[in-house]
Amino acid sequence: MVTTSRIKPQQSTLKQESIELPERVKKAIKDQQERSEVLISVIQLLVVGIFGGLYLISPKTFTEDVAFAPVPWVLSAYLLFSLSRFALALKRRLSDWMLYLSAVADIALLMVLIWSFHIQYEQPPSFYLKVPTLLYVFIFISIRALRFDPRFLIATGISAASGWGLMVLYVLFSNPVDSMITRDYVEYMTSNSVLIGAEFDKIISILIVTGVLALALQRARKLLIDSVIEGSAARDLSRFVPEEVALQVIRSEEGATTGKGEVAEATILFTDIEGFTSISESLPPEQLIEALNQYFTLIAQPIEDCGGVISQFQGDAVLATFNVPKADANHASNAVRAALNIQQALEGKLFGDGTPFNTRIGVNTGSVVGGLVGSGGRVGYTVHGDNVNLAARLEQLNKDYGTRIIVSEQTRASIIDGEYQFKSLGEVAVRGRQQPVRIYTIDIGKC
Repeated sequence: MVTTSRIKPQQSTLKQESIELPERVKKAIKDQQERSEVLISVIQLLVVGIFGGLYLISPKTFTEDVAFAPVPWVLSAYLLFSLSRFALALKRRLSDWMLYLSAVADIALLMVLIWSFHIQYEQPPSFYLKVPTLLYVFIFISIRALRFDPRFLIATGISAASGWGLMVLYVLFSNPVDSMITRDYVEYMTSNSVLIGAEFDKIISILIVTGVLALALQRARKLLIDSVIEGSAARDLSRFVPEEVALQVIRSEEGATTGKGEVAEATILFTDIEGFTSISESLPPEQLIEALNQYFTLIAQPIEDCGGVISQFQGDAVLATFNVPKADANHASNAVRAALNIQQALEGKLFGDGTPFNTRIGVNTGSVVGGLVGSGGRVGYTVHGDNVNLAARLEQLNKDYGTRIIVSEQTRASIIDGEYQFKSLGEVAVRGRQQPVRIYTIDIGKC
């Protein structure tokens, strides 16, 4: 039986409050937030474009005697502000204090725009309390949800509620002689009178929408962090177990659960470096590790290119499987192709301080079982069975026959005749098997 490096399954759901997020997770979340700021800036530019378009096509009711038309100036100021914010978002230079300032500035510019209506249209201040432009407040609040950070959404909502409260106070105290307050709803709707209850409803609506969105956003933020953590865990896990197994663990309802092996016909490819013991004694440990990493990187590529999955690195040996855990209808042919490509890739290559690595390969096809096994809190991915052991035995037989690749009868029989030129080596007794095994070699050449 051959096993891979052990992994420790997750015992409980990760809680952001109880752990310090790794820097890579923080960086991933920050990257998502910075991208969101670009989208927020685009929406702001869209809003100011709508403002400008509506102003241009709407009829102008003010007289030519008005010396100053504030609306175009306010819109121009907001456009410059939005463009500056967009440029900073693209450069990812929006700090927290800039985001708070942006949230307040959005509302301030909108309130100034609304306030200016009574000047432009030569009406008492209460006139601007009736304009539908206030509805854009909810756009500015909602777009803050794109960042997945409730702080800035709350800042926008509080700014909007406070701003509108100040706007109402300005109306009430702008004319000490007549506050224009009424309790008659019909009079409120048909004149410039002020209905305190209606303005109170607007402020309460702003605060409630802000609170509900902030609560939903806080929950969404937790899901975002969980998603980033799981994605990061999947990438990290795939470095220790086959990627397909890592994805199964992440997507599984049970997580890393033992006792659920997958039985299937597969082709096993087993490699080992000839004379590695002598090589390891002649190289310093640092050079040895460097040489092995170079070697593993080199031979891993042909395996992956041919559809194989590396199940284990152990010492100088590599165990790769075809059709488990990754489905492959032509697993036998692809395993032989990978063996040939490995030998070609190693031809003329030197490792470490200039040492060549001659690799022996055994290939066998048959029924195997793959899955997570272990006990307690530690499990490991395993591919095991008699056919796995036979592949390892075939690799060792290369030493006796002076070959580089030995293939079993089961593998040869699973390949279309004529696809490769096999050479029979006869039958051989293999330790652990009562019946002799017919084996073959193959000349190293192109696929």
